[in-house]
Amino acid sequence: MSLFQAKRHQPGFHAGDDLQAGAALRLDGVRMQAIETGRSRLVFTSLVFLLAFIGIALRMIDVSLFDTRPAKPTAAPSARSDGLEMERADISDRNGTLLASSLPTMSLFAEPEKLKAAKVDVEGAAAQLVAVLPDLDIEETIEKLSSARSFVYLKRNLTPRQQYDVNALGIPGLQFEKGERRIYPHGNLVSHVVGMTGVDNKGLAGIEKRFENAIRESREPLGLSIDIRVQTVVRNELARAVQEFSAVGATGMVMDVHTGEMLAMVSLPDFDPNDPPPPTDPSMFNRATKGAYEMGSTFKLFNTAMALDSGRINLNSSFDATKPLVFGGHTIHDDHAQNRWMTVPEILIHSSNIGSARMALDVGTEGQRAFMARIGMLAPPALELPEVGAPMVPSPWREINTITIAFGHGLSVTPLQLVSGVATLVNGGEYHPPTLLARAPDEKISGIRIIKPKTSDQMRSLMRMVVTEGTGKKADVPGYEVGGKTGTAEKAGHGGYRKKAVLSSFVAAFPMDAPRYAILIMIDEPQGTKETYGFITAGWTAAPVVSRVVAQIAPLMGLMPKTVVPAASPVAKSNVNTSGRSREVAAVE
Repeated sequence: MSLFQAKRHQPGFHAGDDLQAGAALRLDGVRMQAIETGRSRLVFTSLVFLLAFIGIALRMIDVSLFDTRPAKPTAAPSARSDGLEMERADISDRNGTLLASSLPTMSLFAEPEKLKAAKVDVEGAAAQLVAVLPDLDIEETIEKLSSARSFVYLKRNLTPRQQYDVNALGIPGLQFEKGERRIYPHGNLVSHVVGMTGVDNKGLAGIEKRFENAIRESREPLGLSIDIRVQTVVRNELARAVQEFSAVGATGMVMDVHTGEMLAMVSLPDFDPNDPPPPTDPSMFNRATKGAYEMGSTFKLFNTAMALDSGRINLNSSFDATKPLVFGGHTIHDDHAQNRWMTVPEILIHSSNIGSARMALDVGTEGQRAFMARIGMLAPPALELPEVGAPMVPSPWREINTITIAFGHGLSVTPLQLVSGVATLVNGGEYHPPTLLARAPDEKISGIRIIKPKTSDQMRSLMRMVVTEGTGKKADVPGYEVGGKTGTAEKAGHGGYRKKAVLSSFVAAFPMDAPRYAILIMIDEPQGTKETYGFITAGWTAAPVVSRVVAQIAPLMGLMPKTVVPAASPVAKSNVNTSGRSREVAAVE
């Protein structure tokens, strides 16, 4: 019997009570069903969320611990010892000294539409900004804040203090953008080599521009061949010479003759890449690689090597320099006239234009042009800089060009080409392309044979004699056997050459018994002084700079001076008869 039936048999039970009890039971059943349904849905929903969280957790563990996919090769941040990741890799010298790096920074920009929406007093906001950022222009700032553009930069590369001060102003519509700023710890010292970046952090000049993609994609510093110690010495001595001789500029380089590595490359005037001048400023011009110049008597080294290597001329050959050479309406004079027949060593020692011209005519125009092409004088050098100039080559190449090129006029080359060519003459006769990238210590260096080893030996002896007996005496450094050649070339002007405007150069190598380094010092328009007795020639201006550079960098490079022992000249002085013709000359071997 059910509970309802039991109630019906109880005393005092009425039919109305029967109906009320049935309704209550039906209501209780509906409620219980609703509760059960809600509980089921809650449990289901909880299970779904639990499974979702478990899936997310498992994926995070998989990504963080087991994902071995390689990183994307593009736009990889630079790994640094301080843990910061930058967009551009560092640049260092051959010893790891930092030449260029990046620092995290903030840039301030405005959203003029938000300023308008917030009803900001533009003039008042501009005044507040100028108060904390004094280098902003008030009128320009007002114009930017009132601009119709949605985005406008106000100032890049804020210091942390500047960012804090701007943020404290609480001006709506001002935002900060994360970025990086390129810094150059050595300022002017390597400006023409390293170059610089622009406000968008892209390379604009030098190595920064040439290796834009590599610097952005690499995690390792880009190592240059430059030695900052050698660079410092060369720049200091060049700056001293520019001041001493009131010159308009100068350039200097040091090259490893066996690898082609540039240990120093300086061009004055230079610039600070942290605060560069306009692109048209003269200091932006790299004289070492971009300018093409007539190099004067330094070219007599190539002329002599060409003649000796041709086999048509030897060290016993002699040429008539008793009087000026007249050719095609042109008259060739000697600055240090000997007025006699001269041997090949004497022609170089005394820097005879006449003797050099006659040697070149013996080899011939085609032979000269072929030699100059082989040694790299007729095409731009393949250096890792965008600022590399092309030589100015005569066309057509006539006999008169053959004569003038013999003593350094009529063919214009860059200073880099000159020092690379001289390195070839002294290193055994192989051409190594110049490079600004550091080579690995065990890297095999291949070269192109230009002259015979015997010719290279002869050129080393002759270059040493120029310093011990000729026009380069002031370049000598006791114990280091410097050899080289002077060159004083008049600069071309309107209607001819400018007599008092010269390029004085000295190109050298050391030590000459086993050359390691080639050096070029070139001074643009030096002025005579009391110390030089008014002379502006290279023997008085450029040669002493080479001497000071060698004396300082040789110990840095681990070269110890040799004991100086007086020795007989490798070439005996000529016995000259009354006719001026040489009777006896000992050969240099």
